[in-house]
Amino acid sequence: MLSPTNTITYKNRILASLPPSEIKGLVSHLSPVPLKLREVLADGRANSAYFLEEGLASAVITQQNGDTTEVGVIGIDGLVGIPILLGVEGTPGRTFMQVEGSGYRIPAERLREAFEQPGELRTRLQKYILGFLVQSSHNSACNRHHEIAQRLARWLLTCHDRLQSNRMPLTHEFLGNMLGAPRATVTLAAGQLHKAGFIEYNRGHVTITRRAELEHAACECYRIVRDEFRRLELL
Repeated sequence: MLSPTNTITYKNRILASLPPSEIKGLVSHLSPVPLKLREVLADGRANSAYFLEEGLASAVITQQNGDTTEVGVIGIDGLVGIPILLGVEGTPGRTFMQVEGSGYRIPAERLREAFEQPGELRTRLQKYILGFLVQSSHNSACNRHHEIAQRLARWLLTCHDRLQSNRMPLTHEFLGNMLGAPRATVTLAAGQLHKAGFIEYNRGHVTITRRAELEHAACECYRIVRDEFRRLELL
């Protein structure tokens, strides 16, 4: 546990936005934890929530045949544990680390108690719930209506905003799982973006080389969700 007397600089935007009085009441319940690649943070039932400081987590839905599709990305903009805030034990689906990092774990009951109190934490978390719902709904529409290259560009930009690094450790197989598309299809889309000079890909890493052009290659879903997160002061 962290001592309330310690002065901590938070990378997580929700924690960083809180006034000293609210952080003082919360910090004794925050446990710093390393978050390993593929580590499951929520799987149906949520006993803890996580404020990410580094890395990325993916919320995914898995079909009976084993196919997975990502419905949301969580980074320094928010937290893993929205069902806790809504007063339920959990929801179908799974959330795991797609890029290793670190964060703060907080017991579900402590977070729920803090959320029920009026203040900046509740305001910020309510905004995050709205932002995550917007992201999830547009992800669903995007997967249905837009070409795979547009979707891939949107997904890479979404991760870049939350990871704040141009280089991301991602394989074509993993990208296919997240986008709900065959690996060969994702490979072709990545090849298009690479040929245009927007990204580089080697040894399981994707590097964004020309972000402005990549934004033009993405569908409107990226800009709509990004603008909403900015309006809500989450990005």
